[in-house]
Amino acid sequence: MKLDRLRDPAYTALRIGAGAMFSLHGMQKLFGVLTTHAKPPIGSQVWIGGIIELVCGVLVAVGFFTRPAAFLASGTMAVAYTQFHWKGAFTGWRFLPVVNQGELALLYALVFLVIFTQGPGRAALDRRR
Repeated sequence: MKLDRLRDPAYTALRIGAGAMFSLHGMQKLFGVLTTHAKPPIGSQVWIGGIIELVCGVLVAVGFFTRPAAFLASGTMAVAYTQFHWKGAFTGWRFLPVVNQGELALLYALVFLVIFTQGPGRAALDRRR
């Protein structure tokens, strides 16, 4: 099919874009950039999440240690969705991402799960090591 030739560039764009955006969330938490929220206390769960977002986001974006970084990022977002958005509530449709505002966390968890299973792709530093 004609679109098959776009598979690798599209996947690379997904990996780089998802990693870069994820790292920005870490920068917001750790350095207070591009946000009005207060920085979390050092050592708190949110602060540790910020470190994971920053480091894993950069690693995924450049394609270095892609699989472990994507696995950790996916798990972190699954925890974020479960703990901070869903909160185990089944009443009032709170388990649905559109209701509990957890769409982004759940989408990140799924995208990073795909990146974990697919690996770095062609345009990645992992291919050089």
